Parts: sequence; C-alpha cells; structure tokens
Amino acid sequence: MPQNSKIPESKSQEKPMHEYSIVSALLEQCDEYASAHDADVDVVVVGIGVCSAIEPKLLQSAFETFKEESEHARSATLQIEIQPIVLQCGACGAQSEIEDTRYGACPKCQSPSVQIIQGRDMLLLRLEMLESKSQHTPSATP
Repeated sequence: MPQNSKIPESKSQEKPMHEYSIVSALLEQCDEYASAHDADVDVVVVGIGVCSAIEPKLLQSAFETFKEESEHARSATLQIEIQPIVLQCGACGAQSEIEDTRYGACPKCQSPSVQIIQGRDMLLLRLEMLESKSQHTPSATP
C-alpha cells in the first residue's frame, strides 16, 4: 500500500450521524409530548431491535449531547431495552423469538415463509414526566 494512500473511513466512523438524527427526532417528540402535558421529561425508555442498525452506545452518547438543546428533556435519562427478533410464520402462524440473526425457516414447521415482526425498529416505549418546574415558580404580583 503506498504511504500517501487515503484509508477509507470505516462505517463505524459514519454511524454517529445516523444516531444523531434519530436522537434529534426522539427529543423533538419528547418535547411535543411534554409541552402538551405541561411537564418535563424525566426518563425516556426506547426499545432498539437487534436488527435495527442502531448502536446503543452511540445512541446514548448522542442523547447526552443533544438533550441540552431540548426544552423539556434537559435532565432526562435514556433507558435502552434491546428488542429480540420475533418471526411470524406464514404457513403455521407461529410467532418465534430467535437468537440467531441468520434465519431461513420457521423453527416450528421449517417453512421458509417467515417475516420479522419485531426486532428491526426503534420504538419509544415510555416517557416518564414530572410536573413542569415553571408551574412551581410563583408569579410576582404588583
């Protein structure tokens, strides 16, 4: 390899942008819910599917960075629950949780007619909110 050759960037170096855009959208959604309920976000619980292409550590880091820009989630913590892959068989209808991401057939009947019904997405599972601090601020009276 020539000494002056540029080494291509690895995909792991590109990934934070993916997580940053996800966190940005997540915090926007949190702010909308909190604003509608005149509350502040205390805990954000998300489910990340094994096949979602989201790196939990990068998501956590992005959340810590961008929550400072949030109106209602500046003090929030992020809890991540890893969601397993669940297949549904088109032949026998069985739903099966699998551990190996290389699947080819239904574990029950061996039919190749399977579909992933869980494990590819990131879901907002729960928001824990507190009464907004602005509600406790006494207003000055003349």
